[in-house]
Amino acid sequence: MGSRAFGLATRSSDTDRRGVYVAPTPLFWRLDKPPAHVDGPAPEQFSWELERLCELALRANPTVLECLHSPLVERADEVGRELLALRGAFLSRHAHRTFAKYAEGQYRRLAAHRRERGEVRWKQAMHLVRLLLSCRDLLRTGELSVDAGAHRERLLAVRRGEVPWDEVAAWIARLHEETEAAAARTPLPAEPDRARVEDFLVRVRRAYV
Repeated sequence: MGSRAFGLATRSSDTDRRGVYVAPTPLFWRLDKPPAHVDGPAPEQFSWELERLCELALRANPTVLECLHSPLVERADEVGRELLALRGAFLSRHAHRTFAKYAEGQYRRLAAHRRERGEVRWKQAMHLVRLLLSCRDLLRTGELSVDAGAHRERLLAVRRGEVPWDEVAAWIARLHEETEAAAARTPLPAEPDRARVEDFLVRVRRAYV
């Protein structure tokens, strides 16, 4: 994930990895349940238990949806490959609300920091623009692409602080307007395909008894 998946990596970029694991089904029969997520063991590594990931993705969590659509997959077993093939079932118009809400929160924090400290967190500004580009295009096409390579040079210029804040703010405002327009005629379904996801999860649970 991160800049490498987004097509925005530089020589100094970290390698952020996200994973999904399946806890053995009998562990859920106990009072103490298996962990819903695990940090590590490597730096910049985080994993979700399959059911937790499905819950978040069905709610259109931006981080999880982008993880499922990363163009860089280092390892996937049979269950992982089926999960990746299922990723379209998680997409719905709820993404408009969740992506926009996340972007609004990021913008408020950016603006507050600039107002209080007199400086701009340019890396955060770059990723905010990237998120809005991803959301707009998802609503326009019904497909989620996290690779922002087409906008790489301009986005990296934002990260380096080479684009004036007023210009960045105008870009954000324009993307917000374009996102709202796309939401009005998006091909995305109103709801995700919960039944298809649940069928997958139940089959995995049975296989891991």
